[in-house]
Amino acid sequence: MTVFIIFQIIILLFSIVIHEVAHGYTAESLGDPTARMAGRLTLNPIKHLDVFGSIIVPLLLVVSHSPFIIGWAKPVPYNPNLLTKDRKYGPLKVALAGPLVNLAIAVFFGLILRVTFNLIPQILVAALGIIVFINILLGVFNLIPIPPLDGSKILTIILPPKYSMKVQRVGLIGIFLVFIFLIYFGGLIFTFTGTLFKLISGQAAWQTLLSILAGGF
Repeated sequence: MTVFIIFQIIILLFSIVIHEVAHGYTAESLGDPTARMAGRLTLNPIKHLDVFGSIIVPLLLVVSHSPFIIGWAKPVPYNPNLLTKDRKYGPLKVALAGPLVNLAIAVFFGLILRVTFNLIPQILVAALGIIVFINILLGVFNLIPIPPLDGSKILTIILPPKYSMKVQRVGLIGIFLVFIFLIYFGGLIFTFTGTLFKLISGQAAWQTLLSILAGGF
């Protein structure tokens, strides 16, 4: 079980880092070098860790025996005024980049898992399943329209200006709103993540992952 938890945390951390770097590279491709200047276009997790979202939240979920572990990193900084190559949709592209790269990772490893399910050892099935599951979960989780998650940034773009400003001013209270959302709708997120997992990797791989979540390896 300890190995299972450690592996989950490692995959979570690196998936979060890739998520944030995707935001930065997308912003840079649109003309904004802010992330690079801040030293955030790196896969070094230390540069991205958020004490609360990357350490405290995952540990609380482990202690509470949650069937899955989730978290977030420090947002990569960017300046929407410097997105000169696409001022209209640039912020939307930057916001979507993180969740989409997580979903792309999930699809890549998920298809490998589907094709090789009957050919590889159970422990490798478990490892691939965890990679797929965590990245789907991160993609779905970050699209929730509550600050500081990416979904809130998408919301600020499509809402009228006065409502957009209200969303942007939510601040730290948004973290507590996220927790409340997880308390009441965490099961729904888990179910939706499982549905996407089965579509990508197959029912057999999902049943194997559920047994792993229940007993560890």
